[in-house]
Amino acid sequence: MKNNFIEKFRSKIILKATGKNIERFLRRLISNKIELIKIKRTKYNQIYITIYKEDYDKVMDLKTVYEIETIDTLGMMKIKKLLSYHKIIIFFLILSILFVYFLTHIIFEIEIVHTDKEVRRLVKNELETYGIKEKSLKKSYQEIQKIKEKILENNKDKIEWLEIENVGIKYIVRIEEREKKEKKLEKEKRNIVAKKSGIIKRIEVTEGDIQKEVNNYVNKGDLLVSGIIYLNENIMDIVSSTGHIYAEVWYKVKVSLPLYYYEKKDLHHQKTVYTIHFIQKRFEFNLHPFKQKEIESKKLLYHSFLPISLEKEHQKEIEIIDKNYNKKEAIEKARRAAKEKIEEKLKEGEYIISQKDLKIDEKNSKIELEEFISVYEDIASYEKIEGDILAQRNNT
Repeated sequence: MKNNFIEKFRSKIILKATGKNIERFLRRLISNKIELIKIKRTKYNQIYITIYKEDYDKVMDLKTVYEIETIDTLGMMKIKKLLSYHKIIIFFLILSILFVYFLTHIIFEIEIVHTDKEVRRLVKNELETYGIKEKSLKKSYQEIQKIKEKILENNKDKIEWLEIENVGIKYIVRIEEREKKEKKLEKEKRNIVAKKSGIIKRIEVTEGDIQKEVNNYVNKGDLLVSGIIYLNENIMDIVSSTGHIYAEVWYKVKVSLPLYYYEKKDLHHQKTVYTIHFIQKRFEFNLHPFKQKEIESKKLLYHSFLPISLEKEHQKEIEIIDKNYNKKEAIEKARRAAKEKIEEKLKEGEYIISQKDLKIDEKNSKIELEEFISVYEDIASYEKIEGDILAQRNNT
């Protein structure tokens, strides 16, 4: 049995034979042991036959008065013909693939993540010593591990931990600096005073003499916890008052919102991304792309004839809101905006108690809203105990 796979790629030719008594021509071919793979009759005096390439010359010798025309080729002949016809495109395609492969094995950026400029400079110099720098070939995993160990060994007193992560065509280097023991500074002697007016709801004090009680109304600047500890009108100690005084405080918030609303919001997330542009396609080396973004790009590598380039993009994440609101929707959004204005200022443990509309107006296609918001908030603020204040309080 013939191998079907090999047979599929064997070179074949489709011929059109035209002439009188076409059956006689077929008998002539068969008697000369020419294998007819496929026969298709289209007219009484015309047939299509498929033969092997090696039988072509025999057929041409036997055609006599019959007209023979080559219609198509099959198998390896077809493949060779296509390759020859598209050889320029195939050449540039292979060249482009090799170009992309080459680019993906080069490091174009090294990002060192640390707040200290001197530490970043130190690590950058160490990396360059071991061949890790921009526009250099990627290192293997084993090489990276050895380099990490050497850098840590050389900087035991400065670097606690080091990680080198390969993301696309850049290295991200994360560092943990070795902590230095520092002398504890003596605590500043201080009182706790009210930074806002309100009604006290909860008192949490770990040090100091409490001056107010729950449900007391206090004004801004009132003394809440004293750092001066008295006994029988004599000063026994001066401490650093510490604690939280939670009170109900009040805000009036005004919000103006157009019924047609457009906003481009900066989400304060930025990143550098490398992209490959091939013909009209764009390939991004980025595991977590932004949904909406602004892009500033710069070409790093490109060719005048090849339809491929490598670009460096500075991407900034944004959110675009483009909407027409009815009055009810605009009021509700304005309420949320007023609430968010307050919530942005709140710390852990603080929250909004209640929210009420004071005034709602519609002017010039805008909703103008004034809100009254009651908040559970820490009103503790610190006041340093100075020498003259101490003397003044000691004489009273």
